[in-house]
Amino acid sequence: MSTTTATLPVPTFARTVRGSGPGLLLAHGAGGGVAANYGPILAGLAAEHRVVGVDFPGSGETPRSSGPLDPDELADQLVAAGVAEGLETFAVSGYSLGGAIAVRAATRHPERVTSLILTSAFAHADTRLRLAARVWRGLYESGDRATFAAFLTPFALGPAALDALSAEELAGVLRTTSETPPVGTPEHTELVERVDVRADLAAIEVPTLVVSTTGDRLVEPNHHRAVAAALRTARVVELDSGHLPFAERPAQWLAAITDFLGEVEGDAVR
Repeated sequence: MSTTTATLPVPTFARTVRGSGPGLLLAHGAGGGVAANYGPILAGLAAEHRVVGVDFPGSGETPRSSGPLDPDELADQLVAAGVAEGLETFAVSGYSLGGAIAVRAATRHPERVTSLILTSAFAHADTRLRLAARVWRGLYESGDRATFAAFLTPFALGPAALDALSAEELAGVLRTTSETPPVGTPEHTELVERVDVRADLAAIEVPTLVVSTTGDRLVEPNHHRAVAAALRTARVVELDSGHLPFAERPAQWLAAITDFLGEVEGDAVR
C-alpha cells in the first residue's frame, strides 16, 4: 500500500468512545449511526478494545451537512477522532456504506490502519442498489414515513426474520423504522449511489475480514463476494442474516469480529 498519508483535519464529528486496549474505529451505514448500527455489540467490542466511532453528518449529534458528503472527509474525520483519543494505530470496522469509508481510511492513512472488518459492504453500487437508494431518499424527503418504513423493512430484514414477525411485532418494526431515520438520510443515500472504492481494494495490504450477510436484500451477497475477491488479504465469514446483523445475529457478529481481531493482534505481537 502507498505510504502517502493524508493530513488529518480537526475532528468535529460527534463521537462515541468506550473501553481500553488496542484501537478499533467504527464507521456506520447510511441512515444509521454508531448507536443504531453498533449499539447491541458495543459493550462486547469495548471489553478488550478502545473503541471510537463517529456519527456522520446528520446522524447522532453531528450536524447535517449543507451539501453532498465527501467520502474522504468522512474517512479523515474517523481517523482524526481515533488519534484525538490517543490512538496511534487501530483496526477499522465498517458496516454497509461504512465499509467503503473504512477502505478509504486504510488507503489514506496506511501507517495507522492495522486491519479491516467489512460487514455487508460494497465497493460501488450496482443499478439495483442505486435505484433502491434513490427511492429510499425520495420516500424520506416526501415525508410519507409509513410508506418509507414499508419500503425499507423488507430490504433491511432477512426473509426468515421478516416472516417470523407476528402482526404486532411487524407493526412495531414499521413504527420504529418510520420514527428513527436520521436527518442526514438524504445525504447518506446520495453517497451510496456515488461512492466507488474499487480502485482502492487492490492496494489494501492489511488483514481484512469480510462478513457476508447471506440473507441481505439491500446490499446483496454478490457485493460482499466482489469486495473479498478484489482483496489479496481477505477472509470471509458468512452470517445467516439480513442487512441488520446487529438486530438478527448480534452475538455471532460480535464473535466474528472479536475472533478475527484476537487472531491478527496475536500475530502482530509474535
